[in-house]
Amino acid sequence: MLASFAEKHPETKVPLGRWRTLVRAAKWKSMEDVRLAAPKAKILNGERARFEVAGGNFRMIVAFDFLRETAFIKFIGTHAEYDRIDALKVSQF
Repeated sequence: MLASFAEKHPETKVPLGRWRTLVRAAKWKSMEDVRLAAPKAKILNGERARFEVAGGNFRMIVAFDFLRETAFIKFIGTHAEYDRIDALKVSQF
């Protein structure tokens, strides 16, 4: 899914690749761990965080299941598209 998004928006390819590398290597147990590893991320609640991509031109909402060490991308889109969704409820994928 990230690869197909990056194909449509080439400016996101490198930042999304870095994000993927960060998350795959992570052993996060809490949102505090996410905040420490990605200080620019905005923690939305106990399971969701918002990441800015490509200088903030794009936004990505990710839900974390810390017990299963899994990240679920709930939304990725332009900043304008992000402004039209509820970040705590969106489930695009």
